[in-house]
Amino acid sequence: MAGLASDGSNPDVSLLYDINGFAKSAPGWLDRTMEFVGEYGILLAMVLLVLGCWWQARKGADHERSVTVVAGALWAPLAAGIAVLVNIPIRGFVGRPRPFVDHKGLDVLIPGKTDFSFVSDHATLAMAVGAGLFVAHRKFGLAAIGLALAEGFCRVFMGVHYPTDVIGGFALGTAVALLLSPLAMALLTPVVRAVARSERLGFLVRFRRSREVASAVVEIPEPRPERNDLAA
Repeated sequence: MAGLASDGSNPDVSLLYDINGFAKSAPGWLDRTMEFVGEYGILLAMVLLVLGCWWQARKGADHERSVTVVAGALWAPLAAGIAVLVNIPIRGFVGRPRPFVDHKGLDVLIPGKTDFSFVSDHATLAMAVGAGLFVAHRKFGLAAIGLALAEGFCRVFMGVHYPTDVIGGFALGTAVALLLSPLAMALLTPVVRAVARSERLGFLVRFRRSREVASAVVEIPEPRPERNDLAA
Protein backbone atom coordinates (compact mmCIF):
# COMPACT_ATOMS: atom_id res chain seq x y z
CA MET A 1 0.00 0.00 0.00
CA ALA A 2 2.89 2.34 0.72
CA GLY A 3 3.95 2.11 -2.91
CA LEU A 4 0.73 3.76 -3.95
CA ALA A 5 1.88 6.94 -2.24
CA SER A 6 5.57 6.89 -3.08
CA ASP A 7 5.31 8.67 -6.39
CA GLY A 8 5.45 12.43 -6.19
CA SER A 9 2.95 12.68 -9.04
CA ASN A 10 0.36 10.83 -6.96
CA PRO A 11 -2.48 13.24 -6.12
CA ASP A 12 -2.67 11.72 -2.63
CA VAL A 13 0.93 12.78 -1.98
CA SER A 14 0.52 16.12 -3.72
CA LEU A 15 -2.49 16.99 -1.58
CA LEU A 16 -0.60 15.85 1.50
CA TYR A 17 2.23 18.28 0.79
CA ASP A 18 -0.19 21.08 -0.10
CA ILE A 19 -2.16 20.79 3.15
CA ASN A 20 0.86 20.11 5.32
CA GLY A 21 2.53 23.11 3.71
CA PHE A 22 0.19 25.35 5.71
CA ALA A 23 1.86 24.05 8.88
CA LYS A 24 5.28 25.12 7.62
CA SER A 25 4.19 28.69 6.98
CA ALA A 26 1.97 28.98 10.07
CA PRO A 27 3.21 30.61 13.30
CA GLY A 28 4.15 28.34 16.17
CA TRP A 29 1.06 29.10 18.24
CA LEU A 30 -1.18 28.02 15.36
CA ASP A 31 0.70 24.75 14.96
CA ARG A 32 0.31 24.05 18.68
CA THR A 33 -3.39 24.89 18.48
CA MET A 34 -3.92 22.59 15.51
CA GLU A 35 -1.97 19.87 17.29
CA PHE A 36 -4.29 20.02 20.31
CA VAL A 37 -7.44 20.39 18.22
CA GLY A 38 -6.56 17.54 15.89
CA GLU A 39 -5.39 15.17 18.59
CA TYR A 40 -7.84 15.88 21.43
CA GLY A 41 -9.96 19.00 20.96
CA ILE A 42 -12.39 17.83 18.28
CA LEU A 43 -12.93 14.50 20.02
CA LEU A 44 -13.79 16.37 23.23
CA ALA A 45 -16.20 18.53 21.24
CA MET A 46 -17.81 15.34 19.93
CA VAL A 47 -18.41 14.20 23.50
CA LEU A 48 -20.06 17.53 24.28
CA LEU A 49 -22.29 17.21 21.20
CA VAL A 50 -23.44 13.75 22.29
CA LEU A 51 -24.21 15.09 25.78
CA GLY A 52 -25.96 18.11 24.29
CA CYS A 53 -28.13 15.88 22.10
CA TRP A 54 -29.08 13.79 25.12
CA TRP A 55 -29.86 16.88 27.20
CA GLN A 56 -31.99 18.38 24.46
CA ALA A 57 -33.91 15.14 24.05
CA ARG A 58 -34.78 15.06 27.75
CA LYS A 59 -36.56 18.41 27.43
CA GLY A 60 -38.65 17.38 24.43
CA ALA A 61 -42.43 17.44 24.62
CA ASP A 62 -42.87 14.26 22.58
CA HIS A 63 -42.16 11.30 24.84
CA GLU A 64 -41.59 8.74 22.08
CA ARG A 65 -39.37 11.15 20.17
CA SER A 66 -37.28 11.68 23.30
CA VAL A 67 -36.84 7.93 23.67
CA THR A 68 -35.69 7.62 20.05
CA VAL A 69 -33.23 10.51 20.27
CA VAL A 70 -31.71 9.27 23.53
CA ALA A 71 -31.30 5.82 21.97
CA GLY A 72 -29.59 7.45 18.99
CA ALA A 73 -27.32 9.48 21.24
CA LEU A 74 -26.28 6.22 22.92
CA TRP A 75 -25.66 4.58 19.55
CA ALA A 76 -23.29 7.30 18.31
CA PRO A 77 -20.39 6.56 20.72
CA LEU A 78 -21.07 2.83 20.49
CA ALA A 79 -20.79 3.05 16.71
CA ALA A 80 -17.50 4.90 17.07
CA GLY A 81 -16.11 2.17 19.33
CA ILE A 82 -17.20 -0.60 16.96
CA ALA A 83 -15.74 1.25 13.96
CA VAL A 84 -12.35 1.63 15.67
CA LEU A 85 -12.36 -2.09 16.54
CA VAL A 86 -13.15 -2.95 12.92
CA ASN A 87 -10.25 -0.74 11.86
CA ILE A 88 -7.68 -2.74 13.86
CA PRO A 89 -7.46 -5.68 11.43
CA ILE A 90 -7.76 -3.32 8.45
CA ARG A 91 -4.69 -1.36 9.51
CA GLY A 92 -2.71 -4.52 10.09
CA PHE A 93 -3.75 -6.04 6.77
CA VAL A 94 -2.99 -2.95 4.67
CA GLY A 95 0.21 -2.15 6.57
CA ARG A 96 0.65 1.36 5.21
CA PRO A 97 3.42 3.34 6.97
CA ARG A 98 2.88 6.88 8.17
CA PRO A 99 3.51 9.50 5.45
CA PHE A 100 6.65 10.89 7.11
CA VAL A 101 8.29 7.45 6.80
CA ASP A 102 8.33 7.49 3.00
CA HIS A 103 8.27 11.24 2.34
CA LYS A 104 10.77 13.82 3.47
CA GLY A 105 10.23 17.49 4.12
CA LEU A 106 6.91 17.14 5.96
CA ASP A 107 6.27 19.28 9.02
CA VAL A 108 5.20 16.58 11.50
CA LEU A 109 3.49 18.19 14.47
CA ILE A 110 3.14 14.95 16.46
CA PRO A 111 6.34 12.89 16.11
CA GLY A 112 6.84 9.40 17.44
CA LYS A 113 3.86 7.63 15.88
CA THR A 114 4.94 4.15 14.81
CA ASP A 115 1.60 2.47 14.03
CA PHE A 116 0.15 2.10 10.54
CA SER A 117 -1.55 4.94 8.73
CA PHE A 118 -4.54 3.49 6.81
CA VAL A 119 -7.17 4.13 7.91
CA SER A 120 -7.17 7.04 10.34
CA ASP A 121 -8.63 6.12 13.74
CA HIS A 122 -9.44 9.76 14.48
CA ALA A 123 -11.33 10.22 11.21
CA THR A 124 -13.12 6.90 11.68
CA LEU A 125 -14.21 7.70 15.23
CA ALA A 126 -15.28 11.27 14.45
CA MET A 127 -17.37 10.38 11.41
CA ALA A 128 -18.97 7.41 13.17
CA VAL A 129 -20.16 9.77 15.91
CA GLY A 130 -21.35 12.25 13.30
CA ALA A 131 -23.31 9.68 11.31
CA GLY A 132 -24.70 8.13 14.49
CA LEU A 133 -25.89 11.47 15.80
CA PHE A 134 -27.40 12.30 12.42
CA VAL A 135 -29.64 9.27 12.80
CA ALA A 136 -30.83 10.60 16.15
CA HIS A 137 -30.95 14.36 15.59
CA ARG A 138 -30.30 16.18 12.32
CA LYS A 139 -28.98 19.41 13.84
CA PHE A 140 -26.52 17.78 16.21
CA GLY A 141 -25.59 15.26 13.53
CA LEU A 142 -24.70 17.94 10.99
CA ALA A 143 -22.60 19.76 13.58
CA ALA A 144 -20.75 16.53 14.38
CA ILE A 145 -20.18 15.77 10.70
CA GLY A 146 -18.71 19.25 10.29
CA LEU A 147 -16.34 18.56 13.17
CA ALA A 148 -15.41 15.22 11.62
CA LEU A 149 -14.44 16.96 8.38
CA ALA A 150 -12.32 19.40 10.38
CA GLU A 151 -10.70 16.43 12.13
CA GLY A 152 -9.72 14.94 8.80
CA PHE A 153 -8.13 18.20 7.69
CA CYS A 154 -6.18 18.44 10.94
CA ARG A 155 -4.75 14.93 10.59
CA VAL A 156 -3.30 15.77 7.17
CA PHE A 157 -2.22 19.24 8.32
CA MET A 158 -0.23 17.65 11.14
CA GLY A 159 1.59 15.35 8.69
CA VAL A 160 0.47 12.11 10.32
CA HIS A 161 -1.99 10.87 7.66
CA TYR A 162 -2.48 10.83 3.91
CA PRO A 163 -5.74 12.30 2.59
CA THR A 164 -6.84 8.80 1.57
CA ASP A 165 -6.33 7.65 5.17
CA VAL A 166 -8.87 10.24 6.20
CA ILE A 167 -11.30 9.44 3.38
CA GLY A 168 -11.09 5.76 4.28
CA GLY A 169 -11.83 6.63 7.90
CA PHE A 170 -14.85 8.68 6.87
CA ALA A 171 -16.16 5.77 4.79
CA LEU A 172 -15.59 3.21 7.53
CA GLY A 173 -17.17 5.32 10.26
CA THR A 174 -20.20 6.14 8.13
CA ALA A 175 -20.69 2.53 7.04
CA VAL A 176 -20.60 1.14 10.57
CA ALA A 177 -22.90 3.83 11.98
CA LEU A 178 -25.52 3.60 9.22
CA LEU A 179 -25.47 -0.09 8.36
CA LEU A 180 -25.73 -1.22 11.97
CA SER A 181 -28.12 1.56 12.96
CA PRO A 182 -31.40 -0.39 12.38
CA LEU A 183 -30.23 -3.27 14.56
CA ALA A 184 -28.76 -0.98 17.20
CA MET A 185 -31.88 1.16 17.44
CA ALA A 186 -34.09 -1.94 17.60
CA LEU A 187 -32.08 -3.10 20.62
CA LEU A 188 -31.52 0.23 22.34
CA THR A 189 -34.98 1.78 21.97
CA PRO A 190 -36.83 -0.76 24.20
CA VAL A 191 -34.10 -0.42 26.83
CA VAL A 192 -34.39 3.38 26.83
CA ARG A 193 -38.18 3.13 26.92
CA ALA A 194 -37.97 0.90 29.96
CA VAL A 195 -35.61 3.37 31.65
CA ALA A 196 -38.05 6.18 30.88
CA ARG A 197 -40.80 4.31 32.76
CA SER A 198 -38.57 3.78 35.79
CA GLU A 199 -39.29 5.91 38.84
CA ARG A 200 -35.61 6.13 39.77
CA LEU A 201 -33.97 6.36 36.35
CA GLY A 202 -36.69 8.05 34.32
CA PHE A 203 -34.92 11.41 34.65
CA LEU A 204 -32.23 10.09 32.29
CA VAL A 205 -34.76 10.19 29.47
CA ARG A 206 -37.45 12.67 30.54
CA PHE A 207 -36.41 15.94 32.18
CA ARG A 208 -39.93 16.93 33.31
CA ARG A 209 -41.38 13.51 33.74
CA SER A 210 -42.77 14.06 37.26
CA ARG A 211 -44.35 17.38 36.31
CA GLU A 212 -45.97 15.88 33.24
CA VAL A 213 -47.41 13.02 35.26
CA ALA A 214 -48.75 15.45 37.83
CA SER A 215 -50.32 17.69 35.21
CA ALA A 216 -51.95 14.69 33.57
CA VAL A 217 -54.04 14.00 36.67
CA VAL A 218 -57.52 15.41 36.20
CA GLU A 219 -59.34 16.45 39.32
CA ILE A 220 -62.90 15.10 39.44
CA PRO A 221 -65.22 17.23 41.55
CA GLU A 222 -67.26 15.50 44.19
CA PRO A 223 -70.92 15.10 43.27
CA ARG A 224 -73.29 17.53 44.94
CA PRO A 225 -76.38 16.23 46.69
CA GLU A 226 -79.49 16.65 44.59
CA ARG A 227 -81.95 19.28 45.72
CA ASN A 228 -85.56 18.38 45.90
CA ASP A 229 -87.38 21.61 45.15
CA LEU A 230 -90.75 19.88 45.59
CA ALA A 231 -90.03 18.95 49.17
CA ALA A 232 -92.25 20.82 51.59
